[in-house]
Amino acid sequence: MDFPQFRKLVAELRLGKHLRDAVYLHQSALVAASPELAVLTEKTATALKLDWNAWNVAKFSRRDFKLTLLHYPGFDTYAYPALAQSHTVSLEALSVRTADYRTSDNPPILHRKETFVAEDDPRRALFAAITQEGEAAGLYENSRSIGFKKNWERLIRTKGYFLDESGRLHPQEAPESGSPAALPTNDIQRHKTAIDRNKLSAPMQVLARHGYFDGIHSVLDYGCGKGDDVRELEAHGVSVSGWDPAHRPDGERTPSDLVNLGYVLNVIEDLGEREDTLRQAYQCANKLLIVSVMVAGESTVRQFKPYKDGVITSRNTFQRYYGQAEFKEYLKRTLAKNPIAVGPGVFILFKDKLEEQRFLLERQHVRRNWRQLTQREVQAPAQPIAKGLLDKHKELFDHFWETTLDLGRLPANSEFEHSERLRRVAGSHKKAFEALKEHYGDKTFAAAQTSRRNDLLVYFALAQFEQRTAYRDMPESLKRDIKAFFGKYPDAVEEATTLLFSVGRPEVIEQKAEGAFVKDQIGEFNEGHSWIIPKSILNDLPPELRIYVGCATQMYGDLEPIHLIKIHFTSGKVSLLRYDDFNKETPLLVQRIKIKLRELEVDFFEYGDEFSPLPLNQKQRYLNSF
Repeated sequence: MDFPQFRKLVAELRLGKHLRDAVYLHQSALVAASPELAVLTEKTATALKLDWNAWNVAKFSRRDFKLTLLHYPGFDTYAYPALAQSHTVSLEALSVRTADYRTSDNPPILHRKETFVAEDDPRRALFAAITQEGEAAGLYENSRSIGFKKNWERLIRTKGYFLDESGRLHPQEAPESGSPAALPTNDIQRHKTAIDRNKLSAPMQVLARHGYFDGIHSVLDYGCGKGDDVRELEAHGVSVSGWDPAHRPDGERTPSDLVNLGYVLNVIEDLGEREDTLRQAYQCANKLLIVSVMVAGESTVRQFKPYKDGVITSRNTFQRYYGQAEFKEYLKRTLAKNPIAVGPGVFILFKDKLEEQRFLLERQHVRRNWRQLTQREVQAPAQPIAKGLLDKHKELFDHFWETTLDLGRLPANSEFEHSERLRRVAGSHKKAFEALKEHYGDKTFAAAQTSRRNDLLVYFALAQFEQRTAYRDMPESLKRDIKAFFGKYPDAVEEATTLLFSVGRPEVIEQKAEGAFVKDQIGEFNEGHSWIIPKSILNDLPPELRIYVGCATQMYGDLEPIHLIKIHFTSGKVSLLRYDDFNKETPLLVQRIKIKLRELEVDFFEYGDEFSPLPLNQKQRYLNSF
């Protein structure tokens, strides 16, 4: 059988689970679906020396001349069986790649088993009933993240269900009377979850870092607790109001530009009330809602008594600990909006789409210190406009030149605050630009153009990764950028998309990392494995590496507390490393965040109690840029 015949037979399949890239069939349905493919599959299994019990599902590629034999040992007995082994055969190259998941704690799992078997299969009715249970529980609303065991089990807990020994769904119930987890809802002490603060809370710090407390935006702290954030913002002249059902019930829930729902959802034990609270807070937001919850792993959760989809603490308070990806999916599912991660358990949802684009664009607009890089190359003959003016109005021209380098293009009148004065002195922006370029030479401006163009490519590539819609209304500055650097918006998106797809190839990541390391000799380069870099050089890396790390950090948030970044070449992972005090001679690792791009998961590892903090040896490798 050749590839055209194989592709034709796969396209003609009517039975099986049909996905974009492949069709899956249970062993028992092969002959009924296609005798030719059944013979091919049996011959392949024989060549691999796999007996009838070593595989039970065949995967036929739609795009390549490939066949994969999969083994799900629990296919008949478990509702959502886990993959144990896979054997992928290239029928063209006559090569095989085997993957073993038997020791994995997060293997791929199977859904909708009724689609794998023949229509007259006696198991089909049971399998269909299992799928209907999942649909009724809302488990298939977003199928992107349910293909692995951990994500699936987290989603089930979020929906208020658990799995029995056969994998069937059941509503969660409180344990028997006598344990703290069996407390009636009205005995849970929600008011005790409010804490005293001596600085702004984490979500408020995010807003401050991004310049939102500028006196222009109004703020509502929805569930303000004891009101420490409100008092601090008031002291800085911010227009802020606060409401809390226990500590400030008389406060006004006034619609405001910015609404903070900080660590509120995780203390609400009733699923319906939790969802209503989120929706009500979002309705109060004119521009954006920033919402945060406690993030923790299974080791933390196991310390407490389970109750509903969370735990009861020793103070009789309820806590719902989330995973990072899990909480993002919850927000997306509840509000039908695409949240933006800005920290562990902290996300922003924008109502104002123009503001959302400004925020994301600003994230990739790197403010480089061009003053240090700029130097006069040669003493060229002065242009008529430059004669005496550059020295006389040095501060004005320096400011204009720095703005030009920051944008990588000629600023519009609205983009330079002293535009009117400059026009009086120089005649126009263009004349001033030409004089300055003649004065400093072309190299600095050419470097600024390249840097800004790369910033924009990273911005557009990450927008494609997040599948964000291109809104009709763009910031005017972005329209000017597109025209200056790409000509047309589709051309910018096409180039950025090509870059985005390239970072999925391990050889591209390693090649770009090796080139950057050889050039600057910063960090720890491990051939074939990884490159550990200081955070501060990230924005000077090739755009492919910035996009690769950016895809990971879009799942995590801002890198404010992070010191080192570990770029893994082959595993599709990025690790973020935070130390106790990087100014020490030997800093100690206190937190490691592992971001798995392929599984869309974020894992947090804390050091200090159960695990001793790890020292950073040879710190000098990372100091060139600090």
